[in-house]
Amino acid sequence: MEAFSDGVMAVIVTIMVLELKVPHQDGAAGLYAITPVLLIYLLSFAFTGIYWINHQHLVERIGSADRLILYANLGFLFCLSLLPFFTSYVIEKKIAAFAVSLYAASMIVTGFSFLLFRLAIHRELRRLGNLGLQDTAERGKHLGSLALYLLAIPLAYFNPTLSLVLISVATIIWIIPSLAISRKLAKP
Repeated sequence: MEAFSDGVMAVIVTIMVLELKVPHQDGAAGLYAITPVLLIYLLSFAFTGIYWINHQHLVERIGSADRLILYANLGFLFCLSLLPFFTSYVIEKKIAAFAVSLYAASMIVTGFSFLLFRLAIHRELRRLGNLGLQDTAERGKHLGSLALYLLAIPLAYFNPTLSLVLISVATIIWIIPSLAISRKLAKP
């Protein structure tokens, strides 16, 4: 399951990077012109990477996967595999309100599918007696991210850029506190 999931996520990132086009203008002006495209790609790459890291963390803690875990994983991978389409859609539609709201909706669907995967893993960890406090904290962070994505949908109709910033905040929440928790756990 782990190798299959890694392969699917690698293909997702590859498809997204293949959508990046060289700017028509030369020099810094050309790069400046595609800055929004690069930022959307960065956001989608970070989104995928964070899920990959969390997926690795969860899968390495179980010895085997039952059917519920396998189906939850497959559902998650399907939802995540749609991200290159929604990333391209936002770029192609030049960060239009509907495109950004659809992008946020895809993040909710992907996040919810990962939550189902997380709960299936937690069920197995509980059975093994290995469900910890960090698992509960991450589940709370997960629900908070889903709430931010949900808020980003109507916000896109008022200010699409601000909606993308809110989505970015949800992404940053997964990076910064995780580093702080890691440091605390590393101290004796």
